[in-house]
Amino acid sequence: MIIIGITGTIGAGKGTVVDYLVKHHGYSHFSVRNFLTEAIHLLGLPVNRDSMVEVANGMRANNSPSYIVEQLLERAVEKGHDSIIESIRTPGEIDALRAKANFFLLAVDADPALRYERVIMRKSETDQISYETFLENEKREMNSSDPNKQNLAVCISKADFVLNNDGTFRDLDTQIETILAQMEKAK
Repeated sequence: MIIIGITGTIGAGKGTVVDYLVKHHGYSHFSVRNFLTEAIHLLGLPVNRDSMVEVANGMRANNSPSYIVEQLLERAVEKGHDSIIESIRTPGEIDALRAKANFFLLAVDADPALRYERVIMRKSETDQISYETFLENEKREMNSSDPNKQNLAVCISKADFVLNNDGTFRDLDTQIETILAQMEKAK
């Protein structure tokens, strides 16, 4: 069983990578975003990026820096086949998953203006923001010395593979297939 963690910048195409792996390679998908949205609904909070950050940081602080991905990993293990855990945000999450056999971390990045255009087009509850707010949100999530808070810069630096998603779907698909072949050799 392979576990792929997906990290990356806001709007870079993490979901597109997940969709490809699910559709073309049969991976099961476990989303941090969906996990947090369920918790936000239970708490009666608005579903937006601020609530996501607040709830995620609270769960980590009250349990462990890897709490959320450990919950999703349990679900993946129950399924028993190749799985993706999407939206890895803290180094502690990576460390917990690295302790498991056959874990690989993929990071996705793209030009900020292109990423902003994508988040506006996807029209999710958390993405109806100005470009300035988009950049502020990303800056807030890029670095932190608190192990319970987002630190995308460190997560991206710890990736086994980095995908650049400035090109076409075909370009991204080719990168994914190359990475899968490398992962197969490394198993």
